[in-house]
Amino acid sequence: MPVSTRTLARRVALAGVALAAASALTACGGGHSTAGGHGRPAAGAGPSSAAADPADVMFAQMMIPHHQQAVRMSELAGSRAADPEVTRLAERIRAAQAPEIATMTGWLTAWGRPVPSDGPADGHLPGMDHGMPGMMSDADLARLEGATGRDFDRRFLSMMIAHHEGAITMARQELADGRHAGARAMAQQIVTTQQGEIDTMRKILARL
Repeated sequence: MPVSTRTLARRVALAGVALAAASALTACGGGHSTAGGHGRPAAGAGPSSAAADPADVMFAQMMIPHHQQAVRMSELAGSRAADPEVTRLAERIRAAQAPEIATMTGWLTAWGRPVPSDGPADGHLPGMDHGMPGMMSDADLARLEGATGRDFDRRFLSMMIAHHEGAITMARQELADGRHAGARAMAQQIVTTQQGEIDTMRKILARL
């Protein structure tokens, strides 16, 4: 169930509104402590080591629930997928994204910014109410959870392609606007890795 261009554009626009809101909140909040990659204090100044700006904060706050949903979707494959390649791909996604969640959580904690809870599928963030590109609804996830075998494989691949496309959209926004070296490096990794996984998923889907 790929996301249409119009729908993706709407979600990107919503994410832009959220970024503007975060900028306003940060402006009101005053200064914050300096942090480097993986939540560790940075040694030195400059754009690469300075405390994260609103784009970096928004990237982490949006990508955490986005990754959490991908992990939940991938965990379903262990007991529902029929195709071995789907099972292996789902495990690879889970293994890659779970550590990234931990890293981004560390950043937000070091920056003194709210950390999203592993809650509703709509990716609600503390103090904000917006959608994110590629996020599945509770109804989407319920349909995936209720599927098995080849039906699960097709649904999982279609949903994860759309999900990855949304993550790439957010990662490219971080590359355009972010300043934190660790966040930018992760964003580039997301673009590279998830585009490769999209290509793989499309090939699997074509033969199912």
